[in-house]
Amino acid sequence: MENDSQTLATDFIFLGFSNLAELQKLLFVVFLLLYLVTLSTNATIMTIIRLDLSLHTPMYFFLSVLSFSETCYTFVIVPKMLVDLLAERKAISFLGCAVQMYFFLFLGCSHSFLLATMGYDRFVAICHPLHYNNIMTRQVCVQLVVASALSGLLVAQTVTTLVFCLPFQASRKLNHFFCDIAPVLGVAFAHTNLSKVVVFTLAIFVLLIPLTLLLISYLFILFAILQIPSAAGKRKAFSTCSAHLTVVVVHYGCACSIYLRPNASYSSDQDAVISVAYTILTLLLNPMIYSLRNKDVKTALRKALRKNRLSQKDFQ
Repeated sequence: MENDSQTLATDFIFLGFSNLAELQKLLFVVFLLLYLVTLSTNATIMTIIRLDLSLHTPMYFFLSVLSFSETCYTFVIVPKMLVDLLAERKAISFLGCAVQMYFFLFLGCSHSFLLATMGYDRFVAICHPLHYNNIMTRQVCVQLVVASALSGLLVAQTVTTLVFCLPFQASRKLNHFFCDIAPVLGVAFAHTNLSKVVVFTLAIFVLLIPLTLLLISYLFILFAILQIPSAAGKRKAFSTCSAHLTVVVVHYGCACSIYLRPNASYSSDQDAVISVAYTILTLLLNPMIYSLRNKDVKTALRKALRKNRLSQKDFQ
């Protein structure tokens, strides 16, 4: 009995949806449906890219990795959130919280660097089209993905170790629905200065550096597109990066609004709302943006559906 009470005392309690008690079952249904749509859409994109040889290019290789990363990211946060919506006690163990933060940071940071990598891919494709195949080889693409993943691992290992080495208060109530950095630091002793250092250093390394590289890439892309003489050529060039640019705006817009605000080291209802929008809605929008705004993906999807219908007719 004493061991049980000690175990409970080390748990973190989520308060993210506590003020919406009467809506939690409805939220569960809505979030579950959105989650299933997100999983199925990402799975469709990965399958189509794998099966269609015309999509075996660097751009779609990065897109398949991005879809896989987003799927793993939702696994870290959404299932636990769905369970908590139906549970009376919304808690997570000390180890569980550390593991969740580690993978959240790893996948989130890798995602940020991967978007910058995809921006570089678009820069090479539009600004140096004749050398594209020589520059963006299979080996280079794999190295860029590995570099993005290693950067995410480095951030996750450093920050998670730093945060969970701190002493925590007896009351570990997080005004959030998962173990993000700011709310966990909010229940640690002597966290104030460390919070600012951790959050802003993380934001600069993970957000500002890739965002700066993206802005530079798109400035060169814009100059290259403006030099194309025909309007049709300009539209075609812009269409190859419009989906990526939309995802970049959504991703960095949500992330910067959380981690680059004054007092971002403190948990708030606003952070929780933005995190819900980012975790659920943007990860649903991303695969839809790439599938609905991308002619090659739509063509490959129609081809796969047509082949499936023909095979069903032959089977009958």
